[in-house]
Amino acid sequence: MTPTLPGAAAPHGHGPSSKAALMMGALGVVYGDIGTSPLYTLRACLVGFADLEPDHILGVLSILFWLLMLVVSFKYVTLVLRADNRGEGGTLALLELAVRGRQGRSRWLLVVLGIFGASLFYGDSMITPAISVLSAIEGIGIVSHTLDPWVVPISLAVLVCLFAIQSHGTGAMGKLFGPVMALWFATLAVLGGWQIWQAPEVLAALNPMWAVRFVAEFPLGSFLLLGAVVLALTGAEALYADMGHFGRPAIRRAWFAMVLPALVLCYFGQGALLLREPQAIRNPFFLMAPEWGLAPLVVLATIATVVASQAVISGAYSVTRQAVQLGFWPRMQILHTSAVEKGQIYLPQVNALLLVAVLILVALFQDSENLAAAYGFAVTGTMLTTTILAFSVLPRGASGGRRVVWLAVLGVLLVVDILLFGANIFKIHEGGWLPLLVGIVVFTLMMTWRRGRHLLAELQQRDRQPLKEFMAQLEEFPPARVPGTAIFMTMSPGVVPAALLHNLKHNKVLHEHVLFLTIRVADVPYAAPEERFELQQISPSCWQVVVHYGFKEDPDVPEVLRQVAEAYPEIDLDPMRTSYYLSRQTVVAGRKPAMLAWRRAMFSFMARNATRSTKFFKIPPNRVVEMGMQVEI
Repeated sequence: MTPTLPGAAAPHGHGPSSKAALMMGALGVVYGDIGTSPLYTLRACLVGFADLEPDHILGVLSILFWLLMLVVSFKYVTLVLRADNRGEGGTLALLELAVRGRQGRSRWLLVVLGIFGASLFYGDSMITPAISVLSAIEGIGIVSHTLDPWVVPISLAVLVCLFAIQSHGTGAMGKLFGPVMALWFATLAVLGGWQIWQAPEVLAALNPMWAVRFVAEFPLGSFLLLGAVVLALTGAEALYADMGHFGRPAIRRAWFAMVLPALVLCYFGQGALLLREPQAIRNPFFLMAPEWGLAPLVVLATIATVVASQAVISGAYSVTRQAVQLGFWPRMQILHTSAVEKGQIYLPQVNALLLVAVLILVALFQDSENLAAAYGFAVTGTMLTTTILAFSVLPRGASGGRRVVWLAVLGVLLVVDILLFGANIFKIHEGGWLPLLVGIVVFTLMMTWRRGRHLLAELQQRDRQPLKEFMAQLEEFPPARVPGTAIFMTMSPGVVPAALLHNLKHNKVLHEHVLFLTIRVADVPYAAPEERFELQQISPSCWQVVVHYGFKEDPDVPEVLRQVAEAYPEIDLDPMRTSYYLSRQTVVAGRKPAMLAWRRAMFSFMARNATRSTKFFKIPPNRVVEMGMQVEI
């Protein structure tokens, strides 16, 4: 019942060695977050019980196991990975699929939902490094309680080092990520298996009846418990978001062959320990290890949490770049840290803001248990968004009974996500307010930027003359012509850009060749090379070129002009004879404002602090002329 999706990627033909490499890479990047969840999840689930009984342990383990199977194995690994946008996944990629072909109110609602889900991801990106590193460093308290006061300072130092090396890229570190996480998952399996060997009765929790009995005995408690159990599912979105890096088959193989068995063994191993020693609830993960293995385990856990944090930080870079390209965020400086891998990027502003936010979180919450409540809200909000958007994508192309099956399956998953999200709403006062606040702020900024850009585009269309007729008149009654080529960058092809009018008004000259350049971002990750640009001749010495990029590509104006020059040698595009004319707009209040004062001020602030066009489009700054103007909104 696989639907035919627009833009679906063709299967990759990988050899055995390539498959193994992709699977190892997926272990290191995709599964870092969910792989470190055993550090804190079971303790967060069971710490609230005054008297920890075997029935409680088995009931919670059963709920946890079947949620892993339903949400991660079935929903994400089996179903959601099918919804790829030319091989790419993630909330924004899914949003582009969901709104494709839709108009009106339904499109607007899906856009709002998708952007809010992406906004919550930033809350996740802040909390993951904080809770992961804190939970790992807390292991030194098991080695010796005299080290407890050093947990927060050491965590802060590790996080500062982690963010400091981001500018060097993940290429060199990435080679170590796979083997490190393979060792980590092997350690989880060995520790868990050893504990299960000593208390095999814990395997009874594989029977879903233990979950049913627990829910029947504690209906309200079970609902609230979901707010902690969801910590075992953190990182499930990464399976989908990082699909473009490794492909669907590698992610699926890594999950079923290694990650899922290791996680189940580790969770059940902690449960087996608690059945024998309920007092181990203070830190069941580290207490699974023998005394001689505690120190090495703390070191390995710290490295694993750094890997988990790296994956989320890189995800924040990718989401921001997609938001910039899709018009939801101002231009930002994007640095490529690899000459080979397109996805390895570094955004200095995002890195600095994340570092400050993470350090504040660690200093504010002090303990991984305190952060657990904040974590769940961001995760479940994004998961709920994914399921709702999937309703618009997965059943597409199916009809009749197959469509009914798709809707029924998604309906069950939607109910599960609503329960998980609802349970975390009750934790807003305990810390869930943090990702909610971050999500609201980021959502407001993104929607304000998109609205402001839309209004500017409308003004250009409304107040400008048709380009073809204007240039025909200009050719008939030309001003003074000067050697070289003038390139006018404009958001709206087909209309006269303000920069041209200002140049004619103040300089009273026109270059021998004139090129109007518009950059458009498609709803696919990468534009086909043969569809990179469209060129139309407007008049004997004037051309209009529209350049197409995917939402995961970085515009490079000089490079695309080199391609245009090769295809159309009659256009003089010699870099030393070319000048770029750009409009620099200052937003002011109009007579009938189209935006509220606070949103207009916010948009103006974002526009002033956006990365300059020259840097973003890789235009040589010494070839640029900026024409300033005021725009009333």
